[in-house]
Amino acid sequence: MDYIVVHINITPFSEERAEIVEAEIAELGFDSFTVEEPLLNAFIPHELFSEPHLKTVLSGFVGGEFTVSHTVELVKEQNWNAVWESDFEPVVVGDQVTVRATYHKNLPRTRYNIVIDPQMSFGSGHHQTTTMMIEQLLEYRKLLKGKALLDMGCGTGILAIVAAKLGAAIPVHAVDIDPRCCRSTVANARRNRVPHKLVTVCGDASVLIRGQYDYVLANINRNILLADMGSYVRALKPQGGCLFLSGFYTADIPLLLEKAASLGLKEEARRTRDDWALLVLVKGGR
Repeated sequence: MDYIVVHINITPFSEERAEIVEAEIAELGFDSFTVEEPLLNAFIPHELFSEPHLKTVLSGFVGGEFTVSHTVELVKEQNWNAVWESDFEPVVVGDQVTVRATYHKNLPRTRYNIVIDPQMSFGSGHHQTTTMMIEQLLEYRKLLKGKALLDMGCGTGILAIVAAKLGAAIPVHAVDIDPRCCRSTVANARRNRVPHKLVTVCGDASVLIRGQYDYVLANINRNILLADMGSYVRALKPQGGCLFLSGFYTADIPLLLEKAASLGLKEEARRTRDDWALLVLVKGGR
């Protein structure tokens, strides 16, 4: 599948303004975003792209507190995958977990080895938020044993697979709104010999069932976390349900904690790395 990458220049640039633009254009079918100051890069399948529709949405920023301009790039499928492969180096987390691609060979073995094929799905384990999530899972490994767990916004399924290998209750649930991510998670579960331990569902927070999980992992972005945190909390078991949140900046912590407190959650732990943050929130105390 060929992709269109729209490079949106934001002047003056800020991460918050990039999130505002992302939220506005996501409705047009863009399914993935990266930020490289001063650019927001938006990815969309070629057949879904409409530049007139994009221009209409972006025109809404004319006369506002910042300006936007854009360029369009066509990325051929084989070139896309080549970029993934050239950029994807093995990741070792805490000397316990190695995340590698199918083509990496002769690597030192850690206790848990996760083999993934990123393809068109995001989630190679390199991002600070994914690394912090894995570190937190390792820290909580004794608490995770036999506990019902959901990976919300699963991407390539790394966190769900790690949780399954750490002994979370079978099946671990993995949910993503992107069908390609769901297919990638299913394929990666097979590669890691845990297909029987995962159930993958394509959908958003509306598919969650009340009071089902001991742990919910959500490594997404600030705006979605704020919008859907209530659904995550309802999906947690009433006493001691635990929510791992990441995908946001340290500057966003007060906003996330304010929302969490309104939903009856208390902070149990946090991590930060390179301005990125992770919060562990507990429902009803332990």
